[in-house]
Amino acid sequence: MNNLQPSYTITEATKKIESYCAYQDRCHKEVEKKLREMGMITIAINQIVGHLIQENYLNEERFSKSYARGKFNIKKWGKKRIVNELKQRDISKYNITSALKEIDDNEYLETLDALAKKRLAAISEKNIQKKRKKLADYLLYRGWESHLVYEKITTLIK
Repeated sequence: MNNLQPSYTITEATKKIESYCAYQDRCHKEVEKKLREMGMITIAINQIVGHLIQENYLNEERFSKSYARGKFNIKKWGKKRIVNELKQRDISKYNITSALKEIDDNEYLETLDALAKKRLAAISEKNIQKKRKKLADYLLYRGWESHLVYEKITTLIK
């Protein structure tokens, strides 16, 4: 089979992608990538994506909100990491801002506190500077804002 012919009809591809989107919220980029992998041409991809948006299978605002909630609640990511991941998925600034509103400020700070304390307990380093660096690196990698991280380290490690 050559690469120019799609291996699915538009109807078959639409049904397959509908269930792909129904299983979990997806962004446009993920759906387009999946359709390309299925061997669909650009015209067909645009038609299918249009159908998915119209039928509410594909909704970037819903995707970005559930993504932000999930990554914060389950993986304990900070806002910077969530924003970067959404940007990589070509999510609009409006939807990113809207997604961050899903995270409660008090819960955000409580999560940072719990995460920092848990990680600090796991660090066996005796040197205070190295201990601070290890904790900072861990929290920064997870996308927590640097001013919050350094404030937290100052209160935890004296």
